[in-house]
This record gives sequence, C-alpha cells and structure tokens, in this order.
Amino acid sequence: MKHNMGRADRIIRSTIAACLVYAIITKSVGGPLVWIFGVLAVALGATAVFGYCPPYSWLGIKTCSCEEHDEKMPKST
Repeated sequence: MKHNMGRADRIIRSTIAACLVYAIITKSVGGPLVWIFGVLAVALGATAVFGYCPPYSWLGIKTCSCEEHDEKMPKST
C-alpha cells in the first residue's frame, strides 16, 4: 500500500484519535456522541497507523514527501 500521509499529518490524526478515546473512557460524552467519537477515533487511528488515507487518494492529495514512495507512484505530466 502506498503512503500518502506525512509524519505531521499522522501525528495530528493519532493525537485527535487519542483525545476522542479519552473523552469516551472518562464519560465526558454520552448518547450518540459516544458512537460518533468511537467511529472517528477508529478511522483516524487506522489512517495514522497505515499512513494511507483513501479520501486523499481520491482527491490526489499527498502530504508524504518520502522519495522511496515517490518512485512507486506514477508520475503525472
């Protein structure tokens, strides 16, 4: 799988996911917000771990500046 997220993007996503999990664990939120926060935490955490964000791919966004990943991606002209 090609990476399309840079280090800063991954750190921000994992920090937000951790904050959402903390809010759920401490019961700072209730009702449907627990489920919404949970889904968002899983999505943000998974994209941070794998370094790949499907919406970024669909929109052609790439925050990763790794040369090793640039070689694998097709060059646009």
